[in-house]
Amino acid sequence: MIELLRTNDPVLVSFAEALMRDAGLRFSVLDVHMSIIEGSLGILPRRLAVHEDDVAAARSLLVDAGIDVPPVGESRW
Repeated sequence: MIELLRTNDPVLVSFAEALMRDAGLRFSVLDVHMSIIEGSLGILPRRLAVHEDDVAAARSLLVDAGIDVPPVGESRW
């Protein structure tokens, strides 16, 4: 799995999830349950990770939807 998105915005994560699901891409949302540990403050970001075979398609899908993601092979985190 390759991380494509990291954000504290639950709406953005939900939107990205819907895009991935509708496109039939394999993905996971990581750190969803960390809010229990942090006290639901929204401090810890959620991460969207995509299967290695779907990275290019997923990145293209997110960029086309107006979501800023780093180029394949780069990371801003």
